[in-house]
Amino acid sequence: MSETNNATPEKEFAAQYVDRNARAAALLNDSIFYFGELGMQERETSALMTSLLEEGGFKVERGIGGFPTAFCATYGSGSPVVAVHTEYDSNPDNSQQPGVPEPAAIVENAPGHCEGHNCNGSVLVTSALAAKAAMEKFDLKGTLKIFGAPAEEQLVSRPYLVRDGYFDDVDVAFTPHIGAQFGAGYGLVQSALISAIFTFHGETAHAGVSPWKGRDALDAVVLMDVGMAEYREHMLPGTQCQRVITNGGQQPNVIPKTAAIWWYFRAPDAKGATAVFERAKKVAEGAAMMTNTSVDVDVQSAVWPVRGNQTLAELMQAEYERIGPPDWSAEEDELARTLQKRADVPVEGLSRKVTRMKGPAGQKTSANDAGDVSWKVPMVKFYFPSNIPNINYHHWAAGVALATSIAHKGVVAGSKVLASAVLECFRNPDVVSQAKASFAKEVEGNVFFSMLPKDQKPPVQLNFAEMEKYRPAMRAHYVKERPHYV
Repeated sequence: MSETNNATPEKEFAAQYVDRNARAAALLNDSIFYFGELGMQERETSALMTSLLEEGGFKVERGIGGFPTAFCATYGSGSPVVAVHTEYDSNPDNSQQPGVPEPAAIVENAPGHCEGHNCNGSVLVTSALAAKAAMEKFDLKGTLKIFGAPAEEQLVSRPYLVRDGYFDDVDVAFTPHIGAQFGAGYGLVQSALISAIFTFHGETAHAGVSPWKGRDALDAVVLMDVGMAEYREHMLPGTQCQRVITNGGQQPNVIPKTAAIWWYFRAPDAKGATAVFERAKKVAEGAAMMTNTSVDVDVQSAVWPVRGNQTLAELMQAEYERIGPPDWSAEEDELARTLQKRADVPVEGLSRKVTRMKGPAGQKTSANDAGDVSWKVPMVKFYFPSNIPNINYHHWAAGVALATSIAHKGVVAGSKVLASAVLECFRNPDVVSQAKASFAKEVEGNVFFSMLPKDQKPPVQLNFAEMEKYRPAMRAHYVKERPHYV
């Protein structure tokens, strides 16, 4: 990693802070990895991150927006107000031993990080502490806000935080995310999504003796699923829906009186996601009519597509090019190639390049709950190189690098880039003004509104039973040494 010219004293100081605390950043990264906590249950993760920020001089508000594991850490005062936010949750049934290029669970069937949100959390804290140290030393004016956002994998928290006003005073925002190389984009980057659970209610009966006396809620779930499958042919390009049956009854000889199905509805924009959700509600009503049941709809979350601000994306590009990619060792590259071969993807090793932006980003069908933030204020989502190229997320292979030196080097590089971009906003007010001006043009003609129901509350019990089932066995693998930033 080569930090070339054009570094200001503030940025050099922040980079030195990151280098000095590379071990602490690695310990935080690995601690979150082994916590392996699912969305809404990130208790250990949130507690460690907030304590480190508090020890570093931030004023921390925990439990914001009704989310027990969310937080806002603040340093400084006045304008500009720069926000950094990210997630730190894991995924179910993806426990994977780091550094082992084949399926090897830490705890069989347990949750685990298989994308790299543990690296996100380390970059968030490390860059925040580095930027704060530089702000303090060089007397930079402004307010730095650090948001911890639970349950991104269920796309939950940030739409609630935006709806409830936590970003009302923010001027610009950054959100870091793990990748296989540096990257940022402007324009529409990801898709809109509505997450909703449809619960059908009927009446029990003995399935073998008197099934005619029952009203089968599972039949309604199946009929809704069939109806949506038939509707897929008529969806607009770019529109998708996925589901899991979360409650299909208790045993075969009892007609289920309750059954539930959880849907994700995706589209390129909020209007499209809303349209397919409204059609799904009609399909559910039809399934209820056919089975003489009733149906309730519980919106878990609803997010706008993530968009990137061009001014901030260009700022990130300049910092990537200045910092440069990590210096990978032969052993790290060999692990990457071994895993790529095992996963049957192109064998290219680790990335040593920084790709230049050639125009607006191509919109992905994935979604992220940062979308609402990106329509509220100028925001850029940027990627830092802590994982292995060509490896698909939400798969055991994506967990292999996440508590190795590959992840650690990427966290250091990402923290330097993020801290430098944040400091540029404080030392050069024109960047913030330009971002706000370009943002106004980018969103012209669009009126942002929260797609969440006005009285919707966060699903705080989400994943509780799953984490309680596996946490005792996972606890035996926790990192014993606590990070210490100096």
